[in-house]
Amino acid sequence: MKLFYFLIFVLVSSSLIAQDAEIRPAPRLPDGTPDFSGVWSGGGPVGDIAGGLMPGEVMLLTEEYAAVKAGRMAADDPEANCLPTGVPRIAPYPWRMLQTPAYGPATHLYFIFEGNVHSYRQVFMDGREHPPEEELDPTWYGHSIGWWEGDTLVIDTVGFNDLTWFDFLGNPHSTELHTIERYTRIDYNTLENITTVIDPAAYRQPFTIRFTARLQPADWDIMEYVCNENNQDVEHIRGPARLF
Repeated sequence: MKLFYFLIFVLVSSSLIAQDAEIRPAPRLPDGTPDFSGVWSGGGPVGDIAGGLMPGEVMLLTEEYAAVKAGRMAADDPEANCLPTGVPRIAPYPWRMLQTPAYGPATHLYFIFEGNVHSYRQVFMDGREHPPEEELDPTWYGHSIGWWEGDTLVIDTVGFNDLTWFDFLGNPHSTELHTIERYTRIDYNTLENITTVIDPAAYRQPFTIRFTARLQPADWDIMEYVCNENNQDVEHIRGPARLF
């Protein structure tokens, strides 16, 4: 009987601890801005970007890019070939967000990704603007500038190449892609990412998606993962782009 009551105590205590973590407010840095440090998982589309559409939002491909999507084969997915995921897609592996300097107003933010090519994404927080369009060098993660709006981190990105897919289904984009991400740590364990996607070449109208990242245990670390080493996935992927 004592064992029974002990087990009940453990279960109830664990539940209360989990609930307490959920309702705890987001920690803050000495300058008062929310602290986004830690290891996170999720926060963007993996299989189907449409799964994150906000109420009333739709994705309407232009005729040209509907044909691009229809012709895509699963084995050609850049993520499956160890290439960067781009924005807003996220690899199904942990990641960190770091700032410099560590204390005081940030001048730079960095996303450090475990997956694929062990890549990073740089966000300029020092008040600069995007370079003129003719000076932008199209890249996988684009040119990102960020600022705080209250407790929300806003990241505005342009200058993408057109080589990434939004998801397993092969939803495409053009080099005209422009994303506006809004990150809010809505509680201790949850980081909300609301992203507006603007791409007049590929989509008939902008659309907005919402995904959440979950904070992982404090003893988690990002591991070394070299996708190119012994990558055996692609040879087994057959058929049109699809969910797996």
